[in-house]
Amino acid sequence: MSTSFHLRSLGLALVLAGAAGCSSPKTAIYEHENFDDSGTFSRDYPVSDTAACEAARRALLSQGYIITSSDPKLVVGNKSFQQTGETHLQISFNVVCADDGKGKNHSTMFANALQDRYALKKVNNSASLGVGVLGSVSMPIGSTDDSMVKVASETVSAPKFYDRYFALVDVFLPQEVKKAEHIPEQPKADLGVPEPKAAPAVEKVEAPKEEPAAPAASEPVVPAPEAAPIAPQAEPAPAATTPDLPPPTEAIPPLPTPAQ
Repeated sequence: MSTSFHLRSLGLALVLAGAAGCSSPKTAIYEHENFDDSGTFSRDYPVSDTAACEAARRALLSQGYIITSSDPKLVVGNKSFQQTGETHLQISFNVVCADDGKGKNHSTMFANALQDRYALKKVNNSASLGVGVLGSVSMPIGSTDDSMVKVASETVSAPKFYDRYFALVDVFLPQEVKKAEHIPEQPKADLGVPEPKAAPAVEKVEAPKEEPAAPAASEPVVPAPEAAPIAPQAEPAPAATTPDLPPPTEAIPPLPTPAQ
């Protein structure tokens, strides 16, 4: 009797311990929501809400997202990933731009991404066979269809994921805003976009000299007069020396002839 009593007591203690463990309160999932201003899902931009959403749309388009909304202050994009042959992943990106009341050229962008996971499931379709006496009988003869079924859905909460996205939005802001706010441009090589090569230097070519226009066909072609050759100047001949002559004598007048 003592052994049986001890066994019953031990069993009762185990049952009570199990009941106490099952009755421990579990932390609800909403208890993890602190609603603190961590800045993971939002950023401030020195542009209007319309310009901010335009930069957000261009950033998603550059990464292969399909835009499904046309609202100037709301952007929705989807992108699909095929991990294995039986699993499929889809990211839905939602961006909302709102004026924060600090001026016309200042707004806040809110972004969140939803991750949906799909798995391949096989569904057996049974055929119904009608019998006059028994009615309709469902027979297990049919076809098997493969379809993708959503098995999980979760909001992406990784801060680095949103930091990379907001940094890409900075690249697509208007150029005048970057100059005014001194926002450094991200190198396009880091974003997968090759940088343009510099054009080769063009050598300076001198313009050809203008040639004189040819005369009209109706006018006779007159050759240009050739310059007469310049004869070399002869050296002056030396002056001839004359011998010393005696001074001239006075002329003697003729004698008178006698009268007849």
